[in-house]
Amino acid sequence: MTNHRRATPQSLKAFPKRHLAMAAGLMAAVFLLLIIVPSEPVSAKRTEIPLAIETSESLAEIIDNNLTQPPAAGNNETQKVAAPAAPSIDWKHVTIKSGDTLSVIFSKQGLSANTLHKLVSSSKEGKSLASIRPGQTLEFGFINDELQQLRYVRTRLESLHFTRSDNSFTAEEVIRKPEIRQNHVAGVITDSLFLSANRAGLPDKLTMELANIFGWDIDFVLDIRSNDSFSLIYEEKFLDGKSIGYGDILAAEFQNRGETYRAIRYTDSKGKTDYYSPEGESLRKSFIRTPVDFTRISSGYNPNRKHPIFKTNRPHRAVDYAAPSGTPIKASGDGTIHFAGKQRGYGNVVYINHPNSITTVYAHMRNIRKGIRRSVRVKQGQVIGYVGMTGYATGPHLHYEFRVDGIHRNPLKVKLPDAKPLPKSEMAHFGRISRVMLAELETRQGGTMLAAKSNDK
Repeated sequence: MTNHRRATPQSLKAFPKRHLAMAAGLMAAVFLLLIIVPSEPVSAKRTEIPLAIETSESLAEIIDNNLTQPPAAGNNETQKVAAPAAPSIDWKHVTIKSGDTLSVIFSKQGLSANTLHKLVSSSKEGKSLASIRPGQTLEFGFINDELQQLRYVRTRLESLHFTRSDNSFTAEEVIRKPEIRQNHVAGVITDSLFLSANRAGLPDKLTMELANIFGWDIDFVLDIRSNDSFSLIYEEKFLDGKSIGYGDILAAEFQNRGETYRAIRYTDSKGKTDYYSPEGESLRKSFIRTPVDFTRISSGYNPNRKHPIFKTNRPHRAVDYAAPSGTPIKASGDGTIHFAGKQRGYGNVVYINHPNSITTVYAHMRNIRKGIRRSVRVKQGQVIGYVGMTGYATGPHLHYEFRVDGIHRNPLKVKLPDAKPLPKSEMAHFGRISRVMLAELETRQGGTMLAAKSNDK
């Protein structure tokens, strides 16, 4: 009879039976320990221990290696819980209308007077809420019906942002900067400057500025002729790709009666900005030729004029500018008020004393502007009153006199003193800017004329 014995692997033969029994006991103890003792509370993991031991490596080392290996991705039975999403803000937009008040607006949004008080008293920015104007916007941000944010949009570029902080609000002023682009426009006058500029695509605001720039040398009511021309480079402002307005005229040229006038905008080292000729001469004169935007000259300077009321020959040593009642009247130059009040023939009248013994007189005003009184200093272009027909007048107009050393001069023809030119210390910097702007003006004007000729074909 042949005895058959099961073949024993060589790796196990190396172990005495006593050792194998101990290893089996140890393995059973570890297995029970893994079942009874709980794992780490953060996550549960399951570790598989191979039953077939094919090497001489100790069982303890095998168990230790398996326990220290990181678990495979996706083996965790409990995943990390994501943080809850922040609650969304519910925005409500209110456009302020005429007659609206903060208390009414807040009440319509379901907000208490106490909330309004906290906002207004939170900062100096909060106090500015009291000056809301029609057309502006208030944007209310709510979370669970409680006000968390408020945006006060004053303009497209300026806004105030209020954010709840504990039991109050913090404020931040937000200012956006528009993109500035340079544009060019040119045209030929066939009737009036305003109509011709409008046809060329120039906005009315810039047409007024163009007239003001050259207004000391050109009377745009009396001096304009057909075939006069203009060309200018100006700034246009864009926000989010949309035009929101216009900036300054950077350079301009005007041809009038065969004369060419050029202007360059320049800011000196002291921050003063003005328009100068290419030679650095200020285009601004010490006096404005016409201190009111008039419709016509109703009576010129005439030493032998027949008075329209008294029907007798009385010298008219002034120029009468007809204009609608209430049209603003501007000081023609810097000076000091000598008299402001009523005089029999002049009605409401203002006298201004200027340097170099010059006095200007403004008569027949409907009313004198508040604050204009004796000894008050005024600046060129400052409004001093409004067109009317007080005193001896047959219709609303400004009676304007220009006196030098007490002697009347024709306001339309008297030579006006020039303003100070640029100092020599500024000329090098100004010269560089002037050359660049004039070259740009000439280049763009050439392109405009070429396009115009192409369109005529």
